[in-house]
Amino acid sequence: MLEPCPLFINGEWIAPKLPGTPVFNPSIGEVIAECPAGGISEVNAAVEAAAAAFPAWMETPPVERARVLFRFRTLLEENFEDLVRCNTREHGKTLAESRGDVKRGIEMVEFACGVPSLLMGEVLENVARGIDCEAIRQPLGVCAGITPFNFPAMVPLWMYPIALVCGNTFVLKPSEKVPLTAIKIVRLLEKAGLPKGVLNIVHGGREVVDGLLTHPKVRAISFVGSTPIAKHIYEVGTKHGKRVQCGGGAKNFVLLMPDADVQNSTRGVIEAAFGCAGERCMAGSTAVVLGEAEKTVLPTLIEATRKIRVGPTDREAQPDMGALITKQHREHVLELIETGVKEGAKIPADGRGVKVSEAPNGFFVGATILDHVRNTMTVAREEIFGPVLNVMRVKDLDAAIELANRSNYGNGASIFTRSGKAAREFKHRINCGMVGINIGVPASMAWFAFNGWNDSFFGDLHMQGREGVQFFTQQKVTTSRWFSYGEGDIWHKEK
Repeated sequence: MLEPCPLFINGEWIAPKLPGTPVFNPSIGEVIAECPAGGISEVNAAVEAAAAAFPAWMETPPVERARVLFRFRTLLEENFEDLVRCNTREHGKTLAESRGDVKRGIEMVEFACGVPSLLMGEVLENVARGIDCEAIRQPLGVCAGITPFNFPAMVPLWMYPIALVCGNTFVLKPSEKVPLTAIKIVRLLEKAGLPKGVLNIVHGGREVVDGLLTHPKVRAISFVGSTPIAKHIYEVGTKHGKRVQCGGGAKNFVLLMPDADVQNSTRGVIEAAFGCAGERCMAGSTAVVLGEAEKTVLPTLIEATRKIRVGPTDREAQPDMGALITKQHREHVLELIETGVKEGAKIPADGRGVKVSEAPNGFFVGATILDHVRNTMTVAREEIFGPVLNVMRVKDLDAAIELANRSNYGNGASIFTRSGKAAREFKHRINCGMVGINIGVPASMAWFAFNGWNDSFFGDLHMQGREGVQFFTQQKVTTSRWFSYGEGDIWHKEK
């Protein structure tokens, strides 16, 4: 029996009779739900519900809005393992990775609970003689979020907790590949006491996305996904007068210095490259090996990659790495590996032929290393979004930084070294928004902006942290002067 996948509009869970797209359990390759493909009518209903709920929610004191989030956070903790297993079932990542996904989402709710203090304004007395000036932050109105498949819990929670606690209402369109975790989480928010219409869920594809981008009552759009779609959403959304933040794809570089600690750097690169089967925009997809590190670190890295166990994740015995999201994406990753080999890359760790006897229909690709990759190769330019690590070799730090800075992307980059001088030079000169020093995945936590640069981000204000609060609010500045009775009153003087 398939799991239900309803819409949520104006406080009502609706099971529409619409054609659906299959939701798979990637570990076994079986359909577990059908996500309805909504259209303009569903978008209009959700936006109108959010617009109608906005005036009352805006006037709700920020501390009361935060109390809803406090109750929500408690419910998330109480239902933690249920959310983790739902996440793993529809995505294919390991239970440990799903726990990280849900935990990082809860951290965003914790940050949102403290937002009333960040909404405080500024006042300056006597900005001119007898004149005071104050600045406050007010909500925008109806906001929308369009989220990807790779973090079913965390990425939606990057968006709507901050938007809601700032006084906005929200329409969420989760990925049609992984809608079930998002639905479970919103049910908990409903249970926490969120008023009807303040948060709504619609499902669908491009028609729903374009409906949100062009709807006159939607004031802001948040998106995470591939760079081409991020660019499209940014261009269409801003053309229609909306505030837009779009996180795109990446090719993140991990530099391995000759003095790097072999075991710790190997562990860091393995986690960065193959965590979540490489399906994340912060994946360390390119290892740049400097000088003697090809003799010290690289052999250990190759050996460790060959030992990564792949298998189904929806059971107690856990593998090191799970499946890819769909059969189609699995074939795409395999094609890119083949292209890399045809263009001259060597393959010291080959995951193409991996067999999983207990789940023969799962969407598996084993951990793979493509060595001697050059800048001109397809795999060096395109985001693979799978368990594939490119290895490039250079002589020194200058060459490594120059190589990384040629990339059009700019999410993150890391260096493994014992040298403070090398780390400082790298941090100063690397052209990306999130930097790791002896950390494989330098993704920022909730209190800091998720800070992509270049073609990894389109917009001005990032998600998370203070920038998230700024994105979902607008400043109002009031300048005031008060007269004594009769002062400056021409009519009173004449009389």
